[in-house]
Order: sequence, then C-alpha cells, then structure tokens
Amino acid sequence: MAEAPPRVAGKLSADAPLAPLVWFKSGGAAEWLFEPRDLADLQAFLRDLDPATPVMALGLGSNLIVRDGGVPGVVVRLGKAFAKVAARDDTTLDCGGGASGILVSSTARDNGIAGLEFLRSIPGTVGGFVRMNGGAYGGEVKDILVDCDVVLRSGELVTLAVADLHYSYRHSHLPAGAIVVAARFRGRAGEPAQIQAEMDRIAASREASQPLRSKTGGSTFKNPEGHKAWQMVDAAGCRGLTLGGAQVSEKHTNFLINTGTATSTEIEALGEEVRRRVKDKSGVELEWEIQRVGLLAEAPQKSVGVK
Repeated sequence: MAEAPPRVAGKLSADAPLAPLVWFKSGGAAEWLFEPRDLADLQAFLRDLDPATPVMALGLGSNLIVRDGGVPGVVVRLGKAFAKVAARDDTTLDCGGGASGILVSSTARDNGIAGLEFLRSIPGTVGGFVRMNGGAYGGEVKDILVDCDVVLRSGELVTLAVADLHYSYRHSHLPAGAIVVAARFRGRAGEPAQIQAEMDRIAASREASQPLRSKTGGSTFKNPEGHKAWQMVDAAGCRGLTLGGAQVSEKHTNFLINTGTATSTEIEALGEEVRRRVKDKSGVELEWEIQRVGLLAEAPQKSVGVK
C-alpha cells in the first residue's frame, strides 16, 4: 500500500502467509490480511483505504491457487461475525457471507427447507458461492438466490437482486473488489429426514469419486458445452500426470493435487500442460474453474511425467 492502512477494530496483518488458509497449502503471502470485526468495520476500512489498493475476498480457499509471488493489496477474510445462518420464513434462509455450505444446508434441513442440499457438497462460503454461481449435483446458486448484500470497494453497502448479477456458468458480474456479506437463499418446503437422506447421498458420492483427503482445489476446469472436463483430461492421457509435487488425481482427473511439496507455480503449470494436451487431442480449450490470484514466480524447471 502506498499509504499507511486505515485503523481497524478487527485484525489487520502485514505480509500474512496464505498457504495455511487455502486447500492446496501452497502459495505466497498477502501484503495485508484483514479480518473485520463486523460490517461497520469492513465498510469503514474500505471507505478509508487508498482507492488504488486492490482488494479480494478469501473464503475457505477451496477453489483457489494463490501464486507464489503473493497477493498485493488487501485480502479480506470474513470471520464468525459473518457466519450466521437463520430461517427468515418457511422457505428462505438469511445467510452470512462467511457461512459454510455445510452450515447453510444443515440449517435448511433443520427448518424443513429443501432444494439447498447441493451446498453440502461445495467446500466454500456463501460469499464465494454467490460470486462464482457455485453449483453441484444439479443445483446452482442462481436457482436459489433471492438477493445479496454487498460492500462495494468504496465501502458502500448495497443489495443486489439475483438478476443484477447476470449469472452464467461459474461466473457473475459482481463488481471488482466487492465483498458479499450476506445472502438470502430460497428453497421449498420439505421433510428434514428426506433432506438429510439427500445430503447423505451427496456426501457418499463425493467421498467415492473425489480425492477429498488430498491437498486439492476442487474442480479444476469448467465443463465445456456438451462435454465433461474429466473425461477429456482422461482421454488426453493425463491421469496421474505429474510436475514436481503436483499431480493430476488418479481418482478424479478434473482435480489437481499437491502431493506434499508442490509450489503453486508447479500446480498452475501442470494445469496449463493438461490444457495443452486436451487441446491437441480434442481441439477443445478447457477453461480454468479454479481462481488463480497473485503474482507469478519463476516457471518450474521440473519435467512433466506420469507416475
């Protein structure tokens, strides 16, 4: 930051390591990591922050590569004050931007609200779901979102309806630097036992098909129209492909994993190698679903190979 940071009521840390906060357990540090005490603290901080300073939100870090050069500006991480979920009525939940998918789906179950079970399978927070139109197992946020409260980069608090976000596949038009602090999700009336059964089915399916116990970032590439990314990666001979400590999962080929020593540079370079091989094999150019943020370090010198 060109100027001294504004004073805060929450926690503001300089040169804060981000690797412990993301699922890949790799990457550099944030120039500043801000954990606001409450909504007013977040608004005041952004209002008083140099407008030239970049700002990004960090949830559970599940769908993210933090590059090894670190993240300039401010990374905002919402804590317990933003993690509450409660029923508004028989079919609608009020959800804090820092609430997890498991908490949202469990609260929906406890209140007999069906249609939100798919959030159980997404390892992220409400803010990330809203920004990325998170989805799985036949559901997407665009199908359940009523509206959301967003703190703009200026510090202004606005409410955006679902139509304002112009959703597409894993994408929204949420303004740059904006932080989602709350959202309203609407489902339908259901029986808690049936809702739990569907959540159990989803959890079992994930456990059976995805490398959940590995250091991973979730689905790496978007599914191209009419195709499944994992099938294209497999057909291109990339199952088990390695670069340094990074590997294409043997269990699910649309997952990259950190076998223990990978740098973010290696993980991203492996993803680019997969994209190249898929393009050569099928003519289709896979798009990244995982978000890549921060500054690039030097390219890895290690060779690509198959275990």
